[in-house]
Amino acid sequence: MSLRILRPGLLTTVQDLGRFGYQQDGIIVSGAADALALRVANLLVGNEEPVAGLEITLLGPRIRFEADHLIALTGAHLSPTLNGQSMGRNRAIWVAAGAELAFGPAVAGCRAYLAVAGGVAVPLVLGSRSTYLRAGFGGLNGRALRAGDELPIGEPSATSAAIRAALFNSQKNWVQARFTPGPGLCPAPRPEPVIRALRGPEYAQFSAESQQAFWCQPFTISTEADRMGCRLQGPGLKRLETTELLSSAVTFGTVQVPAGGQPIALLADHQTTGGYPRIAQVISADFAALAQVRPGQRLRFQEVMLAEAQALYLAQEARVRGLRRGIATVFRS
Repeated sequence: MSLRILRPGLLTTVQDLGRFGYQQDGIIVSGAADALALRVANLLVGNEEPVAGLEITLLGPRIRFEADHLIALTGAHLSPTLNGQSMGRNRAIWVAAGAELAFGPAVAGCRAYLAVAGGVAVPLVLGSRSTYLRAGFGGLNGRALRAGDELPIGEPSATSAAIRAALFNSQKNWVQARFTPGPGLCPAPRPEPVIRALRGPEYAQFSAESQQAFWCQPFTISTEADRMGCRLQGPGLKRLETTELLSSAVTFGTVQVPAGGQPIALLADHQTTGGYPRIAQVISADFAALAQVRPGQRLRFQEVMLAEAQALYLAQEARVRGLRRGIATVFRS
């Protein structure tokens, strides 16, 4: 079973939940920028959450399914169609062999995720199928997908088979499920999101005016944005100290401030260490919202305390567990 890429789109890559255990060697985690969207898509088709799917950025590809497949599309709203007909998002969909998935205008958000029952079965590299573009490994030959690429698909699980059987209709070339997760798991990307964050390790090194501006003024995502991070345009942030810093650990959502005063928010392909002062750290529960902001869009930061950040993360994980249990209960093989 396979998928054929007829048109690659702007940037379509194979991603799973990342490559762990090698950061001490300078090898980044990478993985889906919006991991929550990929996890939900995988659950909807009966996969385990870490299974590899496709990350689709802004301008989507055209894909032909070479066999019957069970799929789900989550994340950004990029006007998806199947055989020219508008299709639903955030739900399981059975598609017959020969069906074609295409995309139109980007309505909201930046990155969509396509999960296929069985997962995209490219070779594992250091325990992950994620594409690391800068190093040129993982995914399909370490690169973005191109026209003519054919992606192998793994063996569907028993849960996938049960979902597929419930949707199968020999009279139609695709059928979509009625059930979708709640908005807590599939939030609609907002035009000007509020991104919650903690104070960073070097927060006290910034002037009171800069601290206030960071929390109170909007920032715009510049065109200097990719999977590594996005530069924010807004009020200039000034440090009280001019001493250079030793390189320190950074992670997804770390907000660094270079000498020019315009912050950079790190994303999935962030480096393992950085030497810029860290004014803030986006909370885990808002990683998805940060990953869905696109160039030209504005955002604001809101300060939260650690206890609230932990509670928000636990609530999000509880919703994921609820979806997993619900699907397993309804579609017992």
